[in-house]
Amino acid sequence: MKKQDEAIDRVLDLIERLQVGEAIPSERQLSKDLGMSRLTVRAAIDRLVQDGRLSRRHGSGTFVTEPKIAQRLSLNSFSEEMRLRGMVPGSRTLELTVAPADARLAQRLELSPGERVVRAKRLRLADGAPMALEVMHVPQNAVPGLTKPDLENASFYDLMRNRYDIVVSQAVQTIEPTVTDEEQSKLLGVPLHSPAFLFERTAKSQSGQTVEFSISIYRGDRYRFVAELTPQRRPVRHLTLARPAASSRNGRRRAVAAGSRAR
Repeated sequence: MKKQDEAIDRVLDLIERLQVGEAIPSERQLSKDLGMSRLTVRAAIDRLVQDGRLSRRHGSGTFVTEPKIAQRLSLNSFSEEMRLRGMVPGSRTLELTVAPADARLAQRLELSPGERVVRAKRLRLADGAPMALEVMHVPQNAVPGLTKPDLENASFYDLMRNRYDIVVSQAVQTIEPTVTDEEQSKLLGVPLHSPAFLFERTAKSQSGQTVEFSISIYRGDRYRFVAELTPQRRPVRHLTLARPAASSRNGRRRAVAAGSRAR
């Protein structure tokens, strides 16, 4: 094992014994306690800061942070993903309105401009802590009678399946880095302009109807995303190979015929 890997493992052991928000010993003290050079210790701490296990505060030290959630890129709902990680999902419905779709939203939901759309803004929670801010748009005719309490501490995909007999079967999702604005920072409990992930998802039901267009802001300090990758294999092309012997015979015949004509 390389020295840096060993240092990372030793510091991780230390982190496991500390509470979130507690400071770890200084690089000088860790170097002495671990019997390693300060350069090796510093490199290990840098790696753990990059991984989100530690955070540096200028002039104060290095502190233990909340571990990041490894979010798989899948069709699961937020609630399903949190339950898979042994966490209790929750949500607060901040707004629920119905309005005519503008041209852009109508295109996303494959509606005619002016058709009515439900817009719900929710703060998504895990073990009571804010994780994401979600703005969801759904055709009103797909979810008649939807109310604010329906979305409190509930999975919307479960609600669609159980009440409206709509099963989400496919979605297109994009992710890009961003920073939080003033409102998002306040709701998520992070400093202004904190790193975040911007999600856009368009989902379809088994019947092919577009039933959701959502925009979500996920905390960058609590998430890392995991994807299973497999090689995309090109189809094998079957080539027809020429027969050299036959070609040679044909060539000789053409040469003889040409010679005959020349004579």
